[in-house]
Amino acid sequence: MTAEPVNSDSDKRSLRVAVVGGGITGLSAVHTLTRATTAGGCPVEVTLFEASRRLGGIIRTEEADGFLMELGPDSFITNKPGGVRLCEELGYAQELITTDWRYRRSLVLSRGCPVSVPEGFMLMVPENPWALMCSPVSSLAGRLRLLGEYFLPGRAPAGDESLASFVRRRFGREALDRLVQPLVGGIYTSDPEKLSLQATLPRFPEMEARSGSVIRDALRQKKRAGPADPKGSGSGARYGWFAAPRRGLGDLVATLERRLRATNGVRFQMGSAIQSITSQLSEQGRAEWCVQTADQQQVFDAVILTLPTWLAARVLQGPQFADLRQHLSAIEYASSAIVVSGHQLSDFRHRMDAFGMVVPACERRQILAVSFSSRKFEGRAPAGQIVLRTFLGGAMQPELMERSDEEMLAIVNTELRQIFGMSQEPMFAEVMRYDRAMPQYHVGHLDRVAAIERGVGQHAGLQLAGSGYRGVGIPDSIESGREAAERVLALR
Repeated sequence: MTAEPVNSDSDKRSLRVAVVGGGITGLSAVHTLTRATTAGGCPVEVTLFEASRRLGGIIRTEEADGFLMELGPDSFITNKPGGVRLCEELGYAQELITTDWRYRRSLVLSRGCPVSVPEGFMLMVPENPWALMCSPVSSLAGRLRLLGEYFLPGRAPAGDESLASFVRRRFGREALDRLVQPLVGGIYTSDPEKLSLQATLPRFPEMEARSGSVIRDALRQKKRAGPADPKGSGSGARYGWFAAPRRGLGDLVATLERRLRATNGVRFQMGSAIQSITSQLSEQGRAEWCVQTADQQQVFDAVILTLPTWLAARVLQGPQFADLRQHLSAIEYASSAIVVSGHQLSDFRHRMDAFGMVVPACERRQILAVSFSSRKFEGRAPAGQIVLRTFLGGAMQPELMERSDEEMLAIVNTELRQIFGMSQEPMFAEVMRYDRAMPQYHVGHLDRVAAIERGVGQHAGLQLAGSGYRGVGIPDSIESGREAAERVLALR
């Protein structure tokens, strides 16, 4: 998102920057701004506004009785640079651990039973055709139709396309219903009929365009890459690409917070909800930004808004933001809940020897997925015990968010009994609700983002960052904050 220079006499004083939102995006922005000052760049004074009394946003880790529980996300992908680079800059990289290779497989619910996602099946590409043919996940006709994609010519429509349209066109309806929808739904909690392929999984249409077939292109890339590391293999996702801090993501946030609080020129305003943000010209003709909280107004040279787009639209006040507010409000958000529970492994009939299970919508269950958190990463539960993270709601089942915590717990316990043979109530269980927290990248999302970027470019000193724009994962959010801060620094 571009912007014009803030002022022409910037060498005479510090650059005053407001960062709104204390999630990982906002913290990344502050970190980038302070690194520039430390490296001898222009002096920067940063004020971080956070409405709550804690930092980290949806990242939250708790420890009790030998359990380490992630109440938000539990890991990040390493083939995108944002997360790993931040850890390296903090001297924290040695704290990262990878997934436990012993359990690197995913399950999918198939006709009421958890079965393995075919080995080598990566979101929608069967890198191991024989494993797919032997899988009970779909019918023989469905498996043959999926593999038949190899022989189909490339016929991509012009413009953006929904995930559902692409998968039906290339792989057939059964592949969509039984495999792709639950696997991708576990990432985006979205309706595949609306989810933009270009905004979420652009490599697949690129593969079709390059080779005429996704499978042909994948097999060619695999041949060029040579033998794979057997400990990096798996199903559903490339689990060797995932990492997490040894003591949880909350420890990464705490480390970053300590670093920033020890840095000169950084001020934290906790419990400070923003009522409005307006712009004006100073007596010298510079753009200034007025940030209004409940008890005071402060003036800055630049503002980095890391709020959800619907909330950013609410706080930007003034007729000059009318078009920008309209585009920001057009991005929809879904709500979801996570039930984190602890159990004795012996309480399950199933061996729970995987990283988790996704649930196709066609199964008509009341949960979206279950992550076996302490199987995915070591050190999350005492020996003989397990931590589960069960997901509900999302774009496909928004009505479940109207249920009480007690009702959600009852739903989860019923599903765990029926699917995994759970025989005892959990040792503990906690419900975490995330209202309007997951942006929905509907078809045309990139066009909306481009319109937002053009609108931002008309307001010197304004930057927007976060998961609502060009990526929902932790590395995307970190990188979004970093890039916004770099654009602010370029104003000098």
